[in-house]
Amino acid sequence: MLRTNLATRPFYNDRVVRVGIAAVALVAAGLTVFNAVQVWTLQSRNRELSEAVRQNELEARELRQKAQVVRQGINRAQLDAVQLEARVANQLIDRRAFSWTELLNQFQVTLPPDVRIAAVQPQIDGSGRMLVAVTVLSRRVEDLDAFIEALEKTGAFTGVLSRQDTQEEDGTLRSILQGYYNLPEAPPAPTPVPAAVPPPPASEPAREAR
Repeated sequence: MLRTNLATRPFYNDRVVRVGIAAVALVAAGLTVFNAVQVWTLQSRNRELSEAVRQNELEARELRQKAQVVRQGINRAQLDAVQLEARVANQLIDRRAFSWTELLNQFQVTLPPDVRIAAVQPQIDGSGRMLVAVTVLSRRVEDLDAFIEALEKTGAFTGVLSRQDTQEEDGTLRSILQGYYNLPEAPPAPTPVPAAVPPPPASEPAREAR
């Protein structure tokens, strides 16, 4: 028996096609929901970060304003006066600790035979350091250089330089030396010795009864 298909189009399984389309639509819907959740999360995070940045900017502005108020409240003249008083106090302390004997001893052990000291003028510079100006008379420049080198070798003088050199009529070289003098440290205060405690008086021996 001969069978023929007289339909105008071939037969398809529509159920499989519909299931496939539904699966694709479901996956697309899931991806859409996932993307929407991610976008919402990122937007929320962005709002939080923007708010944190705004708060930090406000705090920084307040701190700058407070610092400006503090700077304006400081009286520059009063600050300079306090610094001047402190400098004067330090100078008085340094002068009290200054010893002419110690300074002259330094000159005595370093002075070459052909060099003489005409004047000595110690003073305190702006930074509170002891600056000593020494007027010396020497026969030769070599003697003057030897004196400067000997002063610095002691360690008590630093930065010794000749500020002015003048030739006298007799050929003597008058020079004004200037250098920093390191004040010797004050000796530590002696440790007080405790006073000796006298021994208790010996008890008188008991007399025998007669």
